[in-house]
Amino acid sequence: MTSSSYSKLVLVMCFMISAFGIAIGAKFDQEFDITWGDGRAKILNNGDLLTLTLDKISGSGFQSKNEYLFGKIDMQLKLVPGNSAGTVTAYYLSSQGATHDEIDFEFLGNLSGDPYTLHTNVFSQGKGNREQQFHLWFDPTADFHTYSITWNPQRIIFYVDGTPIREYKNSESIGVSYPKNQPMRIYSSLWNADDWATRGGLVKTDWSQAPFSASYRNFSANACIPNSSSSCSSNSATLTSNSWLNEELDNTSQERLKWVQKNYMVYDYCTDSKRFPQGFPADCVQNN
Repeated sequence: MTSSSYSKLVLVMCFMISAFGIAIGAKFDQEFDITWGDGRAKILNNGDLLTLTLDKISGSGFQSKNEYLFGKIDMQLKLVPGNSAGTVTAYYLSSQGATHDEIDFEFLGNLSGDPYTLHTNVFSQGKGNREQQFHLWFDPTADFHTYSITWNPQRIIFYVDGTPIREYKNSESIGVSYPKNQPMRIYSSLWNADDWATRGGLVKTDWSQAPFSASYRNFSANACIPNSSSSCSSNSATLTSNSWLNEELDNTSQERLKWVQKNYMVYDYCTDSKRFPQGFPADCVQNN
């Protein structure tokens, strides 16, 4: 079956078992539940803004009310400013259990003046170890920036402000599992990870700078929502809006991806020969 045929099959399945949810500029109180933090996470401005806070006692977090099976997810974040060393702001999709699937953005804080590290990873059937890390070409604490995930049957694409930074391709043809069967929720949290987050744990969190805060706005999800009670419309507007189902990088986007990876990638598991002395993982063939 070609990738185009498989996408059409997935489209039909989505119509049969679910609804395509389109939540553009969605209200946080309608789309998310605050799950931990004892008041440190707040939904403000009539649902348009969400803030997470970390102090020495606890961090905080939230999760989506819906689960998604393929889609395009956008979120604008403004990260912890100043000396953020030891803190991690995580924003990711995940299912549950020992064989869970997961698609990760994690922002690893640093000392004032030093860049954040944007950590990405993909888990399938409980197996991760597919890390790529980047520095950013702007200050992610000065303003909001858009971090996006496109997840379809052929590939997962990570974007920053519309620029692709990573493409992870489906490698099932060579025996590598791919996230395609487990619906995932969106999760986000701000927490202390000074045992590993900054320079391998050498730089600890400076609690005199607490509380630390990260902000979120302009969430949108154009995605398949399994087991939704809503009916799916097959009108042209809905079909057009689901172009993510066959999304791939055109020549211009491929050049932008190469630019990011040449100038801003600081770690790639597919080039870490010390970590994989017996040979690189099989999916590196498809994703290099």
